[in-house]
Amino acid sequence: MTARTAHATVFGAEPEGRWAAPGRVNLIGEHTDYNDGFVMPLALPHTTVVSLSRRPGRLLRLHSEALPTGTAELALDELAPGRVPGWAAYPAGVAWALLTAGHDLGGADLYVTSDVPTGAGLSSSAALEVACALALNDTFGLGLGAQEIALLCRRAENGFVGVPCGIMDQMASARCAGGHVLHLDTRDLAIEQIPFDMAAEGLRLLVVDTRVSHRLGDGAYARRRAVCEAAAARLGVAALRDIPAEGLEPALARLGKETARRRVRHVVTENERVSRVAALLRARRARETGPLLTAGHHSLRDDFEVSCPELDLVVEASLAAGALGARMTGGGFGGSAIVLAEAEGAPAAVAAVAGAFAAAGYRPPRVFEAVPSSGARRLPH
Repeated sequence: MTARTAHATVFGAEPEGRWAAPGRVNLIGEHTDYNDGFVMPLALPHTTVVSLSRRPGRLLRLHSEALPTGTAELALDELAPGRVPGWAAYPAGVAWALLTAGHDLGGADLYVTSDVPTGAGLSSSAALEVACALALNDTFGLGLGAQEIALLCRRAENGFVGVPCGIMDQMASARCAGGHVLHLDTRDLAIEQIPFDMAAEGLRLLVVDTRVSHRLGDGAYARRRAVCEAAAARLGVAALRDIPAEGLEPALARLGKETARRRVRHVVTENERVSRVAALLRARRARETGPLLTAGHHSLRDDFEVSCPELDLVVEASLAAGALGARMTGGGFGGSAIVLAEAEGAPAAVAAVAGAFAAAGYRPPRVFEAVPSSGARRLPH
């Protein structure tokens, strides 16, 4: 059954259109976006697809192919943070963000399909938000651009769902371009599309999904953000992004708690790593980014403390098998890692990781190649 047919079966009407938004993997720049820093994600070919048909009245009906047992029915005029549980909070939050920003919506039926792995640190929530926002924008003629959609989707996740994320995931899903990584300044949202063709350089960028589900709403993510914001206030800067690499040690000396020093050290050094990776990619010297990726993982593991044994094992096993670099990607506490390897050495790295997981008694990881793909778009009718 096609998605169009499934939509008609569930809602009794053909959809007016279909919209897709991708998940993302972050090459470098972790936990920097809510510190006004720099990030460098790329869109994956995995997408969330939303079909939409208008309906009379002010009712929003939501159905997910992955959860075929029920349809959520929500009154548009009664949407409020904390009232919608589960996955439906994300599209409901998008509608709430649009309405509270003054945009006019009518009743709608939305049918959702997705092949973005959930809980893998690959931004499945942002893909859902952006696909829904684009569908509502186009259907109701709201006239919003990609950046406005990304900002509204972040507001939905922050204010409605309750996850204090930065802007990277939504901007990546909305604005990435095929064949490129997105160099994003999260303060002013300036972007640079940097060509990213690993195959042309004889390389492979692999995503290793550890299948360890991460939960960013359990407080650990929020606590780290709070520590960063408190440290910035103590140091007298608007955000940790304003501390240059050469000013790191004097800044650390002014912080009393070791935990705050570690968090600040990660953010400042990670911003520097993003800049160095960007320069290498512009110069077509992708091989030299490997040690920077690995250094980023060590910083996330030791200073930011958001790794886990499975992610560490991916890095250790792949490097031992000859990979050029590896690091966890995403918010952490599980999810995925990336591995940069020579094309001929990629199978050995994959085999080494699989063997290490088996020896440790872990579930077999899921591995696929990261191919930089297009951002959110309307699909052909």
